[in-house]
Amino acid sequence: MVNPEREIQPFVVNLTGINSNMLKNAPKFYEVAKRIVEITEDCIIVAHNSSFDYRILKTEFKRLGFPFKRKTLCTVELSQQLIPDMESYSLGKLTRALGIPMSDRHRANGDAMATVKLFKMLLNKDLEKVIIRDAVKIEKKSNIPTNLTTIIEGLPSDTGVYYIHNTEGEIIYIGKSKNIRKRIIQHFTGKNSKSKKIQKLVSTVTYEKTGSELAALLKESAEIKANKPIFNRALRRTIFTHALYSFTDKNGYINLFIDKSNREEMPITTFSTRTSGKHFLFKAVEEFNLCQKLTGLYNTKTSCFKYEVKECSGACINEEPVDAYNKRVNSLIEKYSYANKNMLIIDKGRAIEEKSVFLIENGIFKGMGFFDLNHQINNRAILESLITPMENNRDTQHIIQSYMRRNKRLKIVNLN
Repeated sequence: MVNPEREIQPFVVNLTGINSNMLKNAPKFYEVAKRIVEITEDCIIVAHNSSFDYRILKTEFKRLGFPFKRKTLCTVELSQQLIPDMESYSLGKLTRALGIPMSDRHRANGDAMATVKLFKMLLNKDLEKVIIRDAVKIEKKSNIPTNLTTIIEGLPSDTGVYYIHNTEGEIIYIGKSKNIRKRIIQHFTGKNSKSKKIQKLVSTVTYEKTGSELAALLKESAEIKANKPIFNRALRRTIFTHALYSFTDKNGYINLFIDKSNREEMPITTFSTRTSGKHFLFKAVEEFNLCQKLTGLYNTKTSCFKYEVKECSGACINEEPVDAYNKRVNSLIEKYSYANKNMLIIDKGRAIEEKSVFLIENGIFKGMGFFDLNHQINNRAILESLITPMENNRDTQHIIQSYMRRNKRLKIVNLN
């Protein structure tokens, strides 16, 4: 333990279980700095997400006026190279998936020992000796010019919309991110053509916190249309390429199918690719006990595969009553579409005590706002004053439907 000489932030206490009282008698950094220099001399620092640990060490030594420089190896990056397709590369989940025992999570000894065992496993997997030959990183000097570094220092690590301005104050790019600061750093260090142009023209960056990613997506879409920044021209053309639609066949059964999202009729929900749409349908078939043939997943003129294994009730060959089958299809449509609905979508706000609210009337998106107290959204007059009107168009429909499908814990309030 090291005493940071400041209060521990609540989210760190919740994550690690370490609070300020536990650190009262711990040594301060300057008291252990000499020992850190000695034990890391001529060594490579191996850590899980080493850039974070190394940045902390460098920052503390910089406060002491000491230039701390070491080589580093990151077991996150190495794991991604040598053990691809893992569900998660966090230390806890990765070690659990690999059967590496771990004790004292979020304590120096427990995390370090788990990293040692993981690193040994990676060395064994590295048959081509990539780690030894190539993966040792000698510290790179910052390639961000001083003026850009100054801009970054003033940005928050919050969800929201950001605006990149040129020297005339004109907005040249609008974007959204769950971490505004991190995203701007990516713009300022990117090597592609657009990033280089932005780096050359940027004078300042302004931002608006939204708390909710849905709010950020909707604001980004609306404000790009309103401002037409020069580096946003291609945005939204291909983000939602496919959608889920329905029709009733000659036997009265409701059929579902995936098609390109440029059709005239209102889709049930939308997808970024045909593949993601098909993946959704396969899961929906299981959840609502639907027929593979009537969802376009099994091309046949007779019964579907699930009927052969007694998992389909026979809608594919007109055995199941139409009303019974259509009732389940309508349950799916009801769950994933907001057509003709009057409702509020409640999501995160910009502060702990605040929530964001999105108003849908008769299936039409009316706008969004923020509130602190529940009575504010229960009173229709107050609610309407809180809402900032926004345009309902194909993009907003895509954004809301996709977000509702991906975020199962959203609070939905049906309006009478």
